[in-house]
Amino acid sequence: MTQLQHLAISPAQFTDQIIALNREQQHYLQTVMRLKKGDRFIAINGLGQAWLTELQNNSLAKLLQPLTLDTELAMPVVLMAAPPKGNQFDAVVRASTEMGITHLIPLLSERTLLKPSLQRIERWRRIATEAAEHQDGNSSPELAIQSPLWRPVSLLGGDGDQDLPWQKYICTLNRPCPSLWTCLTQRADVSAVAVMVGPEGGWTAPEVDQAQALGCQPVSLGHRTLRAVTAACHALSLVIAHQDALPS
Repeated sequence: MTQLQHLAISPAQFTDQIIALNREQQHYLQTVMRLKKGDRFIAINGLGQAWLTELQNNSLAKLLQPLTLDTELAMPVVLMAAPPKGNQFDAVVRASTEMGITHLIPLLSERTLLKPSLQRIERWRRIATEAAEHQDGNSSPELAIQSPLWRPVSLLGGDGDQDLPWQKYICTLNRPCPSLWTCLTQRADVSAVAVMVGPEGGWTAPEVDQAQALGCQPVSLGHRTLRAVTAACHALSLVIAHQDALPS
């Protein structure tokens, strides 16, 4: 199949095999992409499903057949990151979506300067949707806000259940620890990976201790001092490079 445009569709837009396109989608398909009646694109619902779709008229499209887009990661990947100030976290949302992670959780640590509003969370969701449309995957990460710091960790099996097959890491410069890459390559009994990346000022010692008590392994991203956005993207790149190297 030739490369077709991806378009994220909400469940409310589906009626039987017909999609009701909103104004923004109509503008994008017909004015930006210059699609006409009978032209095809790929509809995704952000939940791992995709369909070959044909434009019927200005406002309607028809589902032709379901598709399997073999671009998913070998296992679930969760990024838990403290957003830096300003709009810098936009780049993390966009890049992590393009890499195919399953969950993105902005953390409110002691040194987090940005306290995201509901409007900002919605902005991040839109960015994730747009990023999913522009790559070959068929889903975007679930985006949630959690506070205080320990809650996302406990959701991943940290409440005393150390037998769950998660690799959970907290990236830190505050103490000697093995590299993330070394830890990734040393375990085989894993079905999911979660990585925590701190704010510009780094984690406090109690935060690292708390995460470690809940099953997170402190790891290093190397000797360089990385900005928060760079650190998050670098950590995800290591995780995904390791997954891509796993035998299928």
